[in-house]
Parts: sequence; C-alpha cells; structure tokens
Amino acid sequence: MGVFKDETEVYTYLGGIFEVATKKEGLADKLAGSGVVLRIHYTDPDATVTVDMAEKTVVTGAGSTAEPNVELFMTADTGNKFWLGKVNLSVAMARGTVRAKGPVPKLLKLIPTAKVLFPEYEKMLTEAGRVDLVNA
Repeated sequence: MGVFKDETEVYTYLGGIFEVATKKEGLADKLAGSGVVLRIHYTDPDATVTVDMAEKTVVTGAGSTAEPNVELFMTADTGNKFWLGKVNLSVAMARGTVRAKGPVPKLLKLIPTAKVLFPEYEKMLTEAGRVDLVNA
C-alpha cells in the first residue's frame, strides 16, 4: 500500500502542486512557453493528472480532452518523493522507476524551473497535517 490512501489524495496533493505551478507568477509563463501537455499516470492508487502547460490548466481523472505530448508512468509514492526533491527524474527513468513516452527532453528542460515548487509542496503537506507524506 502506498502513502496515499486513495486517488482523491493524489489529486489534492500531486494535482494541487501543478495547480500552484500554473498560477505562479513567472513560473506559469515559462511552463506555458514549453508547449508541453503532460499526462501522468499514477499507480497505487490509480490516478491520472493532465497538465496543459500552454493553456495553464490541470485536469484530474480521465476527463481531460487535452492530447498529451509527454506521458509519465509512476507510482504515486514516486510522484510524492519527486516533489519533495528526493527523486531525480532522469535517474528514475534510467532505473525504470519512471517510464516515459514522448519528447522527454522537453520535459527534462523544465525540471530546474519546477524545483522552485519543492518547498511549496512540502509546505502544502505540512499545513495539511500530512507530515507522514513529508517523511515518506
């Protein structure tokens, strides 16, 4: 069993940090300029988050009509650890912990930009009383 009890928690926290990203001044425009439409397929529990960076929208669940040009496949635990700064995405892909489909270099170029969200993710969890996720 993963650290998230259900897909609602995945959407609240892992989807929530993308919501922050698409609204954060300076960051949102950098992400939009990439043209990336990212769909992340999480397991344990199963959940899907689609981020249309150009449109600055985040859709959780299967209801997104945006066509992804990059897809990632990972456990929700791995997603949680990534946003805590504990997972290097390139290394995780090399090890097979994260699988990718599409022009991954476009996404990897955004990682240094996204790192500014690591403290915000931890703060989000801490304020929600989820130190279990911070320490996972």
